[in-house]
Amino acid sequence: MKSVKDLQLENRRVLIRVDFNVPMDEQGMITDDTRMREVLPTLEYVRKQNGKLIICSHRGRPQGERNSEFSLAPVAVHLEKLLGCSVQMGSDCIGSEVEEQAARLGPGDVLMLENLRFYKEETENDAVFSEKLARLAEVYINDAFAVSHRAHASVAGAAELVSSRGAGFLLQKELDYFHRAMADPVRPLAAIIGGAKVSSKLGALQNMLPRVDKMIIGGAMANTFLKALGCSVGASLVEDDLLETARNLLQQAEAHGVKLFLPVDLVVAESFANDSVAKQVTCLEIPDGWMALDIGPATSIYFQEALADVRTIVWNGPMGAFEMDSFARGTMALCHAVAASHALSITGGGDSNAAVKKAGVAQNIGYMSTGGGAFLQLMEGKTLPGVEVLN
Repeated sequence: MKSVKDLQLENRRVLIRVDFNVPMDEQGMITDDTRMREVLPTLEYVRKQNGKLIICSHRGRPQGERNSEFSLAPVAVHLEKLLGCSVQMGSDCIGSEVEEQAARLGPGDVLMLENLRFYKEETENDAVFSEKLARLAEVYINDAFAVSHRAHASVAGAAELVSSRGAGFLLQKELDYFHRAMADPVRPLAAIIGGAKVSSKLGALQNMLPRVDKMIIGGAMANTFLKALGCSVGASLVEDDLLETARNLLQQAEAHGVKLFLPVDLVVAESFANDSVAKQVTCLEIPDGWMALDIGPATSIYFQEALADVRTIVWNGPMGAFEMDSFARGTMALCHAVAASHALSITGGGDSNAAVKKAGVAQNIGYMSTGGGAFLQLMEGKTLPGVEVLN
């Protein structure tokens, strides 16, 4: 796979796929520009090489229709401040008018295309749409790891039509960190898997088990494992159709010599609400009608001890409903434990990264991946269409 540094950029139109799907408030102001700042090194490099910069992205879910609520115009205004230069706003993302705009670009100029998902053909990887998008480019760069697991037109179809193509610095960094963690890790290697459902992480669990030395399972998905072991889980979220799968995973862990850690106590509540009556119980004492919403203090210590000697940590998914302060302590404790460890730590997924930020320890995490689905797909051992087309 070629890097942006391997490509001839001077005086050429460089189409860069980024992920500028940034959150905005009711006044249309960007509330978190992390995704934009992450790709600045690539954008600035192209400009310094006198490339003609054409930026494409999606924002929100406009369902294939033009909707001003999801326009990238406010993003273009904010990008001007970050780059310190003028950013032209495209009239569209394809068509003769935007082709003329692209043709008028000079070296170092920047053009932001309108939201790709104003066309349903983008998510369908439509051949005609891909061809129209590719017309804009003499060079194609993918720097949108977060969408590289999707075979969309701007990620796969258009890229395949541009002979000079490669990866931006962010995409390279994401892949390099994951390779360091999984392909050639400093051991012991621990995986922390959390979240709501076993079904959503099943592929990752199955792929990671033979590769790791330790695996910590928390969040609501741990309920399925606890029930598989004979624990009564009350009204907790559980996937009864995966109980046998959970037992098989436990057996596989034993067969591979992997130390698998499950909660030993939980914070349970009468309802899924921040102000609900709650209490701490062991995993053998969950009352009927109550639901587990966080790991308990004993489990927090147990998990921290499990991480004490590891040298590489890969984390995807929280330990509970951390968005509610009443049930955030377990996840916050784990954030601090990971941040304080001497391991190379990598977090992936919106919830995991949000938890780390909420805990105020983001600066002490080795690397926070910008991708949720893409990160999970790598954990499942699958290739990413947006990366495959660059090889």
